[in-house]
Amino acid sequence: MKVGILGAGGIARKMADTLNGMSEASSYAIASRSLDKAFAFKEEYGFEKAYGSYEELVGDPEVELVYVATPHSRHHEDAILCIENGKPVLVEKSFTANASQARAVLELAKERQVFAAEAIWTRYMPSRRMVQEIIDSGKIGKVISVTANLGYDLKAVPRMHDPALAGGALLDVGIYPMQFAAMYLGVDEIEEVISTCTKSETGVDLTNGIILKYRSGQMAILHSSMLESTEQYGIIYGEKGYLIAKNINNIDCIEVYNSERELLQTLSVPEQISGYEYEVLAAKAAIKSGQIECVEIPHQETLKVMMLMDEIRGQWGLKYPFE
Repeated sequence: MKVGILGAGGIARKMADTLNGMSEASSYAIASRSLDKAFAFKEEYGFEKAYGSYEELVGDPEVELVYVATPHSRHHEDAILCIENGKPVLVEKSFTANASQARAVLELAKERQVFAAEAIWTRYMPSRRMVQEIIDSGKIGKVISVTANLGYDLKAVPRMHDPALAGGALLDVGIYPMQFAAMYLGVDEIEEVISTCTKSETGVDLTNGIILKYRSGQMAILHSSMLESTEQYGIIYGEKGYLIAKNINNIDCIEVYNSERELLQTLSVPEQISGYEYEVLAAKAAIKSGQIECVEIPHQETLKVMMLMDEIRGQWGLKYPFE
């Protein structure tokens, strides 16, 4: 499958490296708003084509899948461009900047019958299945609660402070704790959302805390930050024990404990190129079978998580200038 990438920043580089390690997909075309930047990227990563506009890339009949690697604030516009040109699209997380934008993209994908999916890699990785199998096995008993956090020191990254680029901790890193809870507790039965954040001078969230209460009585306690590095654990607590998923945005180890805090089992995840290969493989499989969404993250789950993040931002009084 010939893959085109919109945007030539850091995350595009990671995808390019991944594609170069795959036999099932190839790094075919790169587009930047600067032709010089696109050409340099092409030469560095061995792409066949370089374009100085996104319109040129989506107009290339050879492109079979487009990976959107632009800032959150552009995802809606760039995904729409792909779909309108009949190009299957894999959109980097967060899928869009808000639920209204997500709904517009997904409705157009359905109308045009063009594949679209959120590139939230944790949804596609083998670690997701491994955690679910532990839960299903009954080793930790009925799940009572989930905690998850992800924090990095991103204070020096300009886009993280810029409301016009949909900056802040929630959309960039908070999506991972949110998705961890969504994968194992779901998003349909949340009855109460309590949250708070610390804001920057520019008005974006720097660090936040979120509690999700479910109708079942289960709870998720989530934290994300762009101020400090954290241990990055996702923990699922059950009646008979708990499991710790280490490094929740790319789980590398899962530990299972009993209720006496005794370690029962340690599992390592399979070796990977980068972890991005799983979302590309899932997209390829869905496209080949004529689907417009991935089973790993159906359109409705992408939309519901975005709606949940909208609700949280509303509690903080945080609104982006382009909304």
